[in-house]
Amino acid sequence: MATLPIITGADHPMLRAKTKRVPRVTKEIRTLVKNMEATLKHANGLGLAAPQVNESLRLCLAQIAGRTTPLINPDIIRKSADRESAEEGCLSLPDVWLNVERSKEIVVRYTDVNGAEQERHLSGMEARIVQHEVDHLDGILIVDYAPHARAM
Repeated sequence: MATLPIITGADHPMLRAKTKRVPRVTKEIRTLVKNMEATLKHANGLGLAAPQVNESLRLCLAQIAGRTTPLINPDIIRKSADRESAEEGCLSLPDVWLNVERSKEIVVRYTDVNGAEQERHLSGMEARIVQHEVDHLDGILIVDYAPHARAM
């Protein structure tokens, strides 16, 4: 496993691009997942999206039930109307902490590393982490939620 460099900067083109869906889970995708897991652990983060390691793929990792969970082609299919604001940071925006309002509960559909489709109902911090990482896959950063947001 390799630790990958994490891209930083709100104006970086890779962090602002919509990602491509993963056509199928291959050996290369599994290797990328393992390297992203090592990177996330090294960075002491709660989630990591492929664009943050310079890969334009719809793939992210999130801490769910105390484990690092790979989400391939994740789609949030339901969001609760009940929302809350909490402070978030981002590995790609060091030293930036902002209050972000998000749904308290979500349902996410994704493919696991074995190629099986999964669906999970998440709430609280787990829902927040997944929403943050899925934002990355759509080119959205936490600074975009701030009033008068601008690239730093």
